[in-house]
Amino acid sequence: MLKLLALLIAVACVSALDNGLARTPPMGWLSWQRFRCNIDCKNDPKNCISERLYMDMADRMAADGYKEAGYEYVNIDDCWALKERDPKTLQLVPDPVRFPSGMKKLADYVHSKGLKLGTYGDMGIYTCGGYPGSKFTMETDARTFSEWGIDSFKMDGCYSTTADFPTAYPIMEFYLNKTGRPILFSCSWPAYMQTKDINYPLIAEKCNIWRNYDDIADSWDSVKTIIKFYGDNKGNFSAVAGPGNFNDPDMIIVGNRGLSYSEEQAQMALWAMMAAPLFISSDLRSISNESRDLLLHKGVIAINQDKLGIMGQRVFAVSNIQVWTRPVLPAGSYALAILNENDGGSGTTVKFYLSNLAISSKSSFKLTEIFQGKDMGVFNSTTEFAIDVDVSSVFFGKLTPVS
Repeated sequence: MLKLLALLIAVACVSALDNGLARTPPMGWLSWQRFRCNIDCKNDPKNCISERLYMDMADRMAADGYKEAGYEYVNIDDCWALKERDPKTLQLVPDPVRFPSGMKKLADYVHSKGLKLGTYGDMGIYTCGGYPGSKFTMETDARTFSEWGIDSFKMDGCYSTTADFPTAYPIMEFYLNKTGRPILFSCSWPAYMQTKDINYPLIAEKCNIWRNYDDIADSWDSVKTIIKFYGDNKGNFSAVAGPGNFNDPDMIIVGNRGLSYSEEQAQMALWAMMAAPLFISSDLRSISNESRDLLLHKGVIAINQDKLGIMGQRVFAVSNIQVWTRPVLPAGSYALAILNENDGGSGTTVKFYLSNLAISSKSSFKLTEIFQGKDMGVFNSTTEFAIDVDVSSVFFGKLTPVS
């Protein structure tokens, strides 16, 4: 059945995904890492998965500078629905105790703040949390999301088989587009296929963003593991990133408990280098001023949102030191990140030339440190860089050609 439907879709619609969305990496907030599947609203009404939680976050995003900085999506994750669909319409039903106003009213509220609402589902029989999946109801679900005013849909891959992925995800993309409503499509397609051949060009045709790897945890070890996976770039997935479609290394955990401030800086810098979606997953109602200022940092966001949309790459890694570069605007410029993963000592002085960064330009470059805006001087092909990077820290800079 799925193969037949996929064939009909291919005949009717052979063009690539072009819904006009995610021309730069999408930015917003996502509930999963911080709030998981907490449905105990009786004992924990402030933190349970409910309309109150998402309205609270929309309030904070609108009032505390996040919206102005570019964060626009308020994303629901798993555990929002009843365990059974409506028996007559087969539509998904928001839990009426936790979402008493209904999803349309919640979307209207988020929209009234100048923001967008995202939701979550699964291509399998169930979601990862055991709630109804979309395997046999994709058209119904796409139409329901459109009627509710949903702006983004994350489709997970639990309770299914990877053999269905190349068929099922394009089917859902087709039905989402068919609604006529712009709905950002977030896929988990390659995340379940890490050891198998992955058709990244096809994924980029059918998804706006896609998870490649494991869920992030609130720890520096988790962040480092994800950075290594993206630096290894197996399957050359960096090549398909660009306006309209981006690799997704998972949520920003800045503002939680697992990272030091220098490690928070490192996550922000590397996610900017990777042209990654910036979906915060912390409690914006209680976040520290220091973490909030980092999330709102204009220089970091400018690199992340660079309109070229090119994913940065690791150019070398030696003794727990990684160096990444990313082409950015203005033309001929590069973002530069030097990550020191060592967890002891007094830091490392990293020395290198432009040629070590795979930059063959004969131009001279002005180097600006991004977090503090510090002018680091002018360098050319014969100049040796010498940059001190503390342990569990990052140097984040921009190389701009000097005329």
